Amino acid sequence: MTKPLILKVAIPAVPFFQHFEYLAPDDSQHLQAGIRLEVPFGKTSKIGFLIATSFKNDYAIEKLKPITRVIDDVPLLAEIDLKLLHWVAGYYHHPIGEVMSAAFPVALRQGKDAVIKKLPKIVEVETKNSPLICNEAQQNAIDKISATLGEFNVFVLDGVTGSGKTEVYMQLIQTVLDREQQVLVLVPEITLTPQLQQRFQARFNTLIAISHSKLTDLQRKNAWLLMQRGACSLLLGTRSALFTPLPNIGLIILDEEHDSSFKQQEGFRFSARDVAVMRGKLANVPVVLGSATPSLESLYNVKNQRYHHLLLPERAGNSLPPLVHVIDIRQQKLQQGLSTRLMTEIHATLAKDEQVLLFLNRRGFAPTLICDGCGWVARCTHCDANLVIHRNKNLLRCHHCGTEHQLISTCPACQSPELTSLGLGTERLESVLTRLFPDKIVLRLDRDSTQKKGALEDFLTQIHDGEAHIILGTQLLAKGHHFPNVTLVAILDVDSGLFSTDFHSGEKLAQLIVQVSGRAGRELKQGKVLLQTRQPDHPLLTELLRDGYAKFAALALAEREMANLPPFSYQALLRAHSENEELPQTFLNAVAELAQTFNPQKVQILGAIPAPMARRAGLYRFQLLFQHANRSALHHLLKQLVPEISTLKLAAKVRWSLDVDPVDLY
Repeated sequence: MTKPLILKVAIPAVPFFQHFEYLAPDDSQHLQAGIRLEVPFGKTSKIGFLIATSFKNDYAIEKLKPITRVIDDVPLLAEIDLKLLHWVAGYYHHPIGEVMSAAFPVALRQGKDAVIKKLPKIVEVETKNSPLICNEAQQNAIDKISATLGEFNVFVLDGVTGSGKTEVYMQLIQTVLDREQQVLVLVPEITLTPQLQQRFQARFNTLIAISHSKLTDLQRKNAWLLMQRGACSLLLGTRSALFTPLPNIGLIILDEEHDSSFKQQEGFRFSARDVAVMRGKLANVPVVLGSATPSLESLYNVKNQRYHHLLLPERAGNSLPPLVHVIDIRQQKLQQGLSTRLMTEIHATLAKDEQVLLFLNRRGFAPTLICDGCGWVARCTHCDANLVIHRNKNLLRCHHCGTEHQLISTCPACQSPELTSLGLGTERLESVLTRLFPDKIVLRLDRDSTQKKGALEDFLTQIHDGEAHIILGTQLLAKGHHFPNVTLVAILDVDSGLFSTDFHSGEKLAQLIVQVSGRAGRELKQGKVLLQTRQPDHPLLTELLRDGYAKFAALALAEREMANLPPFSYQALLRAHSENEELPQTFLNAVAELAQTFNPQKVQILGAIPAPMARRAGLYRFQLLFQHANRSALHHLLKQLVPEISTLKLAAKVRWSLDVDPVDLY
């Protein structure tokens, strides 16, 4: 009697680390890994992914069920794609079904036909832009990377803001397209996609596939299938585009590689930067990591000669670096957060018909509503946080859980009408600037003002066309935008990033200052940058402004080494939360005890301790930190520990997640 063929199937939305086994249909000798199947699961059915076939079964044959149907005739994922996904599941200790699911757009996860329903429009540009003449540093970078096409190498393209990194990318892309290969370009935020898309469309005579979370399911499915079938050669997308199959990949580019948006912060917590490097290694192609402020991890890899360092030390063309000035606002009377010096500079800039960019990383009207009568403060009932005033919508809103209340006019504690808005948000600053400059157009760019579809693109067009005079915004403004007529940039509140419990905060603040400053004077007019601070002598500021980012990064790495912090050690953070205040801590203490039974290499286990925001969205949050100087020692422990956690009594009563290489210890 011939043995039945066993199908090893990964099933998403199931918190198990192993695959599941099913019986193959009689005529299924042709079935290959990488296809989708519909399978019975409990009282329902699910869409699963075939990861292997075998005549050996791990479970009793009489308990195995036949599959419901075969969805695909040919694999949607190639062997190299499956290899990457298995590596990712192992490295991040995440269920294989969830990892496989992340590789597919929603429509294909749901079992819909792998058919391109509607081809995207090839945008017609009458005359394509020609390549620019590069300076010596740009040409050196292009030559060195081009010489390694067909080999795995990682290049850190470390170029000051405005140094022409995009031109380097585009000349490399053209070389790869000429070789009839595919290119993957990843950006950290959706906001950067339209800008790069326009530049690519004006340059390349090829269809460009776009993939990010604001597109429809059909658009994302089409982009995925176009690349998977080799019908398209250039994919531009955000983090989630990383796993799109590219059968003929020749180059991977990550722009703004330092950006923490490349790290998934919920569910399957992968780093797109680190996985992209592994993808390049498996495919034997070069990976380019571009940034004006490379991450300390990438610079550490340069130092250890794992990555190649390519410098672009000067701005492209004839543009000059901006002049940076610190404004000491101690004992100064501010006009709604604006110093006298800043007001003078804004007036002078506008008088020259140049644009002003003001950076304030705080949405809403004001961060605090307080009663002058009794000291009551509007707090979120679900989080350890204040409610933020959104006066335009007459709301109090929690920026952590989304809870909203109508804005009140009397204190609920003492009925006093003396309620005061404390602090400054972008909404409040917008109203102040509109009042101070009534004949000027003020544009506010933050998550609230750009929610409507197409709003961001409209704002960016207004800025480029010179229709906006004062541009005000949050992190959206810090990333890669090219505003030719912005000559004055001001960061209104540098101090909020100087005092944090997270060891990453100094690096993030330095990157933010450099990136925001880089929006100034990007063409022929020299820019000016003003930093308002009550800490003008803080070492981070003095080092950064005196010696530049490279020296700051070298000192920051030396400090990390002394403290044995990443990248000189490796971390994993186990988080747990519950509506019950005691359960998460008790559960994590049990995990810590269990971990010690698998810990001959003495991985440090720190905690359980409350998260920095101990209560969020009505849930009490605790965390347990694992750390070791040796990566393999840490992963050896996690590999044994994670599958066993679900055997603990409390595991079903709390929600828990593992974050390997965390970038936020929140």
